[in-house]
Amino acid sequence: MLDIKFVRDNPELVKENIRKKYQDAKLPLVDEVIDLDAKNRAAITEASELRARKNQLSKANGPLFGKLKKASEEEKTAIQAQIDANMAAVKADDERLAELERLEETYKDEIYRRMLLIPNIIDPSVPIGPDDSANVEVQRFGEPVVPDYEVPYHTEIMERFNGIDMDAAGRTSGNGFYYLMGDIARLHSAVLAYARDFMIGKGFTYCIPPFMIHGNVVQGVMSQTEMDAMMYKIEGEDLYLIGTSEHSMIGKFIDQILTEDQLPQTLTSYSPCFRKEKGAHGIEERGVYRIHQFEKQEMIVVCKPEDSMAWYEKMWRFSVELFRSMEIPVRQLECCSGDLADLKVKSCDIEAWSPRQKKYFEVCSCSNLSDAQARRLKIRVKSSDGKTTYLPHTLNNTVVAPPRMLIAFLENHLQADGSVTIPEVLWPYMGGTKVLIPKK
Repeated sequence: MLDIKFVRDNPELVKENIRKKYQDAKLPLVDEVIDLDAKNRAAITEASELRARKNQLSKANGPLFGKLKKASEEEKTAIQAQIDANMAAVKADDERLAELERLEETYKDEIYRRMLLIPNIIDPSVPIGPDDSANVEVQRFGEPVVPDYEVPYHTEIMERFNGIDMDAAGRTSGNGFYYLMGDIARLHSAVLAYARDFMIGKGFTYCIPPFMIHGNVVQGVMSQTEMDAMMYKIEGEDLYLIGTSEHSMIGKFIDQILTEDQLPQTLTSYSPCFRKEKGAHGIEERGVYRIHQFEKQEMIVVCKPEDSMAWYEKMWRFSVELFRSMEIPVRQLECCSGDLADLKVKSCDIEAWSPRQKKYFEVCSCSNLSDAQARRLKIRVKSSDGKTTYLPHTLNNTVVAPPRMLIAFLENHLQADGSVTIPEVLWPYMGGTKVLIPKK
């Protein structure tokens, strides 16, 4: 969310940013916010003047009451008339003040509601385009290989190891769920454990957060559009199942004032994730690619504004390093303006190579949200001299989400005989197992 003063001082810049994000329907919001802000400031000014006048009138009545006791009958009439006039003015001012306070609250709510919808200012380096078709490949890491033998669909590979049961999940939970079994389930857990230790090795603090959060935290970390498309609400309670642990990890700092020596906050978190995943999806998004429940290791950073772009660079490179350590080719894809969620100023995807599809697909997403989440959640930092406070920047990135990552892993490590090799970094997490042998 933007600073209201920034919108007030830079309306055309804010509108141009909206156009760059191909959200022209939101253009009227800028003028509406500015108009409401002007009315709100006028109401605040009038209320302040009325309070000052009320104090003056109240103070003026004090000496008049003293005079009233000593005055002659003729003088008392005039003094009493003045007292009554002052009290009538105070009463009228009280009524107007109450009205202005109601107006202030209304204006404040209307401004906030609109400000939540105005997208963050994108970084100048972001490519301009309407949707993900305009995303730009930046660089590749590792050589993509297409083997001279068939690579089956990922669920078929898993079934050869008796590693997945989607029919049973359909009976218990419906579409979009799965049972992982045996070696495939162990591989899933091994990747998560390795990712956890990988990030701890980078100096991040490991955390297991709450898997449900209040509505004000949801509103603080994401746009209404994302919320409606993703979040499951607990009926009858102010609780939502998290779609990613970023939500509760950034929410950890809601209404807090950090000191500069507490920055940066570098945290890596494990959680299950729950998503509605509305709409129909293509054949390549069957199986465990797009599902309602999965597990993920996440990284988040809360830092000084001047450090956020350096952290952004570090974070996406951590993902590349992790995937390359498991011998999976990846590429970095810069997200264009129209593909950025409203709170993001810059974002990139790390995509893994799919030998079966002969193309890359998303496995990680790294985002810099500048101070948008901090402003919504009222997260502040006290300067080292203790004289001022400012808003920190927040960033997040997927370390690994095993269901989708398993697709890349199995396809890239599948051998001609149907076995799957285990890279050396995972041997300790697989009990020393170096090759998975299919059961059928």
